[in-house]
Amino acid sequence: METVETLGFSLDVVWLFLGAILVFIMQAGFALVETGLTRAKNATNITMKNVMDFCFGAIVYWAIGWGLMYGKDAGGFIGISEFFHSPMDLDIETGNFYKTWFFQVVFAATAATIVSGAMAERTQFKSYLVYTCFISALIYPISGHWIWSGDGWLAQLGFHDFAGSTVVHSVGGWAALMGAAVVGPRIGKYVKGEDGRVSVKAFPGHNIPYAALGVLLLFFGWFGFNGASTGIATVGEGGIWSGLAIARVCVTTCLAAAGGACSAMIFSWIWFKKPDASMTLNGLLAGLVAITAPCAVVSPGAAIVIGLIGGILVVLAVEFIDKVLKIDDPVGASSVHLVCGIFGTIAVGIWGNVEGVAVGLLHGGGFAQLGIQLIGILSVGAWAAGTSLILFLAVKAITGLRVSPKEELVGLDLSEHKSEAYTGFQIFSNM
Repeated sequence: METVETLGFSLDVVWLFLGAILVFIMQAGFALVETGLTRAKNATNITMKNVMDFCFGAIVYWAIGWGLMYGKDAGGFIGISEFFHSPMDLDIETGNFYKTWFFQVVFAATAATIVSGAMAERTQFKSYLVYTCFISALIYPISGHWIWSGDGWLAQLGFHDFAGSTVVHSVGGWAALMGAAVVGPRIGKYVKGEDGRVSVKAFPGHNIPYAALGVLLLFFGWFGFNGASTGIATVGEGGIWSGLAIARVCVTTCLAAAGGACSAMIFSWIWFKKPDASMTLNGLLAGLVAITAPCAVVSPGAAIVIGLIGGILVVLAVEFIDKVLKIDDPVGASSVHLVCGIFGTIAVGIWGNVEGVAVGLLHGGGFAQLGIQLIGILSVGAWAAGTSLILFLAVKAITGLRVSPKEELVGLDLSEHKSEAYTGFQIFSNM
């Protein structure tokens, strides 16, 4: 019996580490997506941010974030132990720091890196390093404690977010939206005419193949993001999900992504008269974000519907944030991660169909689970948006948040790093 338990523990560790490695690959995916959807003169800057937010984030998450998220619970709101050190308990039932920290740190990095694309092309590099540390050390871990620690008040209420539509994506999305609003639009993005009307100028990405490769890397990594979340779940018989549940999660993840890409392409084709590449790519990501919360509790058919709706939502959200709110988000990060993260969390209360875990409105659960999901969305949204707004305003006042107009026009590669991504090729204009 002991041998069987030891083997099971070892398999759990291997599965978690494989999943963590897949999620780590998503960091490269984000770098390529953001680079491809922005201008060539900022490619080095985007790359540096996506490398360094993980490196700084890993250290502060080890030192502070882990304790706030998984330390001894205080009233369901915050962890108060395990800072700057790590427990080394290898007991098979309680697990150990090494097994779970590595899987969790890549999730923390994902939440932080979402902000990079929304504030691209005009943010000081040093300021980015400051606020990304605060996101990994404070903002993400505290709301994460509410949901994933097992003792958090939202977990006790019955809130269900299997792999992070709210915990990771909407937290990162709220931070991205607040950051983009505080730093302001890129020069020339919104131009007021003599008649008083504001025209919106598009800044096309300089390398759509980069963006497509990045999205495919994210798609690949998402099977670890969602699939390996089964290894740390605390629901179901024996406290774990079976291999069959892992398969279910991967199938629903795949189908939702496909649905999101298809609906975004068709909807953009109707709206813009051409099948828009960037909208299609964001539609695929929208489907992935939307299925992240309900992936373990919905059927394959429901996953397709969730993806189809997510793909339409992201097109509408990009247009609304850009043209109505006048918030300049170069890669659509807020639309993908915030809007579709909220929708995916709501989807649990509509299509959820696992007894004892989450039963939604369409499967006889009434409005109970839906109400709990909405409470979670509102509370996490208030926390993430409020703290992010304070953080960005503080950084703006203390160190400065935005580069000078001259530096922005030259490009952040030269002004911030003295290093062109495409040395010897004058392939961009100053606007």
